[in-house]
Amino acid sequence: MARFWCSLLLLWLCYLVLSPVDSSPVAITHLPGFDGPLPFSLETGYVEVDESNGAHLFYYFVESEKDPKGDPLLLWMQGGPGCSSLSGILYEMGPFRFDIQGYRRGRPTLLYRPETWTKVSNIIFIDSPIGSGFSYATTEEGFKSSDTKAVKMQVVFLKKWLHEHPQFLSNPLYVGGESYIVMIIPSLALEIHLSSKTLYTYLYMMNHCYESGFLHPPSVHPRYTHTKEHSKTF
Repeated sequence: MARFWCSLLLLWLCYLVLSPVDSSPVAITHLPGFDGPLPFSLETGYVEVDESNGAHLFYYFVESEKDPKGDPLLLWMQGGPGCSSLSGILYEMGPFRFDIQGYRRGRPTLLYRPETWTKVSNIIFIDSPIGSGFSYATTEEGFKSSDTKAVKMQVVFLKKWLHEHPQFLSNPLYVGGESYIVMIIPSLALEIHLSSKTLYTYLYMMNHCYESGFLHPPSVHPRYTHTKEHSKTF
């Protein structure tokens, strides 16, 4: 019986990974565990960043509650590499937090976080690199990643996302992240800047920000000394 259920689970996972996913953006108005409609605009979707390997990056987009047309657009990535962007949404600067004392029917209660950064900025929370969160590929090759590959995919992502959301082309653009991801943010900012000459004509401000930097792991915590050979001080 155990072998049967393992086989069934494997078949289901193969179906989930290999089946085509609708990349059309979806507006989310209600979530399990949250009372009533969401008090902000939430969109989720996929953007294909490597057609040959069926690689798609998943994102959550929360519009600014203040002035979506004028407030900055922030592309936010988690560390790891490989952490889901849900970490940022639920535990850091996002609009949700768990009420760990408020489980109902086996589900935790979701509460609104008043100090969310989306009070004053539009934020794209992206699952990057491929394999993080809900981001996926349809080939084994598509799951192979590197910092350089991740940067190129994020530039493709931003180009296509802005093509679908042209109303944000004139907003100040920020690139941000935490932990390991700050290793590649300078490279990503440079690639976006170079690409903006031909791809993002209307992007007039490019900035980058860090949270809990991971530029030189051994100086952050002795536990990270094993990564010393892979780190660099900027």
